[in-house]
Amino acid sequence: MCGITCYVGHREAYPIIINGLQRLEYRGYDSAGIALYDGDNLKLSKTKGKVSDLLERVEKEITTEGNLGIGHTRWATHGVPNDVNAHPHVSQSGDLVIIHNGIIENYDTIKKELIKRGYSFKSDTDTEVLVNLIEEVKKQNGVMLGKAVQIALNQVIGAYAIAVFDKTKPNEIVVARLGSPIAIGLGKDKSEYFVASDASPFIEYTKDAVYLEDEEMAIIRLGKDVKIRKIQDDSLVTPDIQELQMNLEQIEKGGYEHFMLKEIHEQPRAIVDTYRGRLLLKQAIIKMAGVEDNMKKFLNADRIIIVACGTSWHAGLVAEYIFEDFARVPVEVEYASEFRYRNPIITEKDIVIAISQSGETADTLAAIKLAKSKGAFVFGVCNVVGSSIARETDAGAYTHAGPEIGVASTKAFTTQITVLTLIALRLSRAKGTMSSSDYRMHLQELELIPKKVEELLKIDEHVKYISSIYKDAANFLYLGRGFNFPVALEGALKLKEISYIHAEGYPAAEMKHGPIALIDENMPIVVIATKRGHYEKVVSNIQEIKSRKGQIIAVVTEGDTQVKEIADHVIEIPETEEALTPLLTTIPLQLLSYHIAVMRGCNVDQPRNLAKSVTVE
Repeated sequence: MCGITCYVGHREAYPIIINGLQRLEYRGYDSAGIALYDGDNLKLSKTKGKVSDLLERVEKEITTEGNLGIGHTRWATHGVPNDVNAHPHVSQSGDLVIIHNGIIENYDTIKKELIKRGYSFKSDTDTEVLVNLIEEVKKQNGVMLGKAVQIALNQVIGAYAIAVFDKTKPNEIVVARLGSPIAIGLGKDKSEYFVASDASPFIEYTKDAVYLEDEEMAIIRLGKDVKIRKIQDDSLVTPDIQELQMNLEQIEKGGYEHFMLKEIHEQPRAIVDTYRGRLLLKQAIIKMAGVEDNMKKFLNADRIIIVACGTSWHAGLVAEYIFEDFARVPVEVEYASEFRYRNPIITEKDIVIAISQSGETADTLAAIKLAKSKGAFVFGVCNVVGSSIARETDAGAYTHAGPEIGVASTKAFTTQITVLTLIALRLSRAKGTMSSSDYRMHLQELELIPKKVEELLKIDEHVKYISSIYKDAANFLYLGRGFNFPVALEGALKLKEISYIHAEGYPAAEMKHGPIALIDENMPIVVIATKRGHYEKVVSNIQEIKSRKGQIIAVVTEGDTQVKEIADHVIEIPETEEALTPLLTTIPLQLLSYHIAVMRGCNVDQPRNLAKSVTVE
């Protein structure tokens, strides 16, 4: 959600900024812009649309020389998506230039005061208000840019990641964050610096990065160490320099048509990377430092509360079934966006597990802070090392899925389930709620899952054929039971996200409580009917659908004959333990949504109105 990228140094800034914006396209956006400064002239170009549209605009409007540059992809909040509201924004004097991710909630009050002081505004954005506030503070207090930013940010309410520079000091960029991520890449010998919403825009230039914490700002000046201060009290902070783990190859498409397809096919490796070093089959043990170091808290917990949003919420629903079945501990799964605004009953004997692919989801971060304020132990599950959730939680586990660029999560879902399954199995062993034979069998099956996913991916052409039949459907219904009810929800979400077809997921038994009224010969119904887990009940549901002329796409276990006789189309998955079937049943549903979206001409990796990381409410 919005993307920031900046450069100051000895290189030409333009290619670095443009490349960075292209790397950040996965975050979701509706406009793009760039500002370059060559020591004499400020060159600004911005447009509604994609980075490709910006490239065309730049060729017509500006020259691209300059060693200082900032770029932005905007996801509209205040002000409709258009050229004027696109970032960067320039202060009234023309000296200050800013890019901003987030929302300034009291911008209207500040704007009215600035208008009284003679300021005028070209855009409808809160960001133009902020840059003029910084300018006014700088002018009235006679301070340098860094101090002006600090004073101004203490007057605003909201969330932000900003980068701002002053034409009169072309070797300096000031950045700050509250709620939205900012990474600073450190060049060799302080000769260049990079700034971005994540590290992907500068990974080929440096492996050293500093991630700002909430309510921190940094003054980045060529030839000097990065100086980080607390926004509220101006106290100095010692930078925590981290070595980046991702590599350039990971964030390129690698021959696939779309990042989403690449990431679907990366799942076997991603699952292995997630359990590598944790699942030790020969010793029949699971080693997870975040769990081992806090085992007493897990064993003494009255319940587990899982908070998440979107696909991560669906992974949490799967985990609810797994934790209760394996470890016999009560679990509640909450939308983080609702949890934070309730007055939930949380005690010191509760464990809150927060799940987020990016580790930057605003609602989930707010839920974490609420839970901690009430004394709960908070355990994070996320994919991005050094992310806000990784830093904010008491302990946690990374999924090791690698960069996920496609907006619609795929490998995030399966790796989150993998981590949560490992935790549940470890707790079951510690609590004695699972027999030794069942425990070992689940370890063996979990280790085999990547090979089974790899084998399952060979059905791609078969799923593509089914997709061609139903690509023009107006509605889809997804049904599942038990462990696979959340998979039905996730399958429906994937179809909605990238193909814009209305789809709903339901527990199969709930079909008779309303959705059955929708079924006719034009309604495709995806039914997850694996051999284990209420199979006969699901077969009965399929027969009810067929009697109403519904078109059935069934996901079944290899060798199934009963459903094959009834369904219009069958997709087979390898057999595994019931609790692990979501790791397999989700794969054909990902492929189905992908192929339907491609056939409908949709932008698979950047679906309309969506952002990869939702860093504002």
